[in-house]
Amino acid sequence: MRIAGLESRTPECLDRLLEVWECSVKATHAFLSGGEVEAIKAYVPQALREVPRLVAAENGKGVPIGFLGADRRRLEMLFLLPEVRGKGLGRALPQYGIDRYGLRELAVNEQNPQARGFYERMGFHVYRRTETDGQGEPYPLLYMRL
Repeated sequence: MRIAGLESRTPECLDRLLEVWECSVKATHAFLSGGEVEAIKAYVPQALREVPRLVAAENGKGVPIGFLGADRRRLEMLFLLPEVRGKGLGRALPQYGIDRYGLRELAVNEQNPQARGFYERMGFHVYRRTETDGQGEPYPLLYMRL
């Protein structure tokens, strides 16, 4: 496995990251319906193109199996293929961002207690809560920082 910043965001690479995103969300975001996942999926390619820092973890064949996106000191996205969860990659990617980019903050869906617990084990703590997500949808967010 290799973790590195993505210098080139080719359409093929972004398509693969979108696949990782979709598999990850379907495995971890049980509070979203299939229709909601599809609606959100429409915005993901733009987010992948625009996030200032995009880091991918690749398998031995150079195929992305997880990624993170960051803006300044904020973790904006972290997604892994379900089959690689629980093998250390989920910790390795944000640690890479903490070490290389000084990541210190993130937001997590309140309805995703596994994610909250994961980030708490990494040393993050909740400092703020909102009733809606960034798009105004009824998905409360927990803002966390190191």
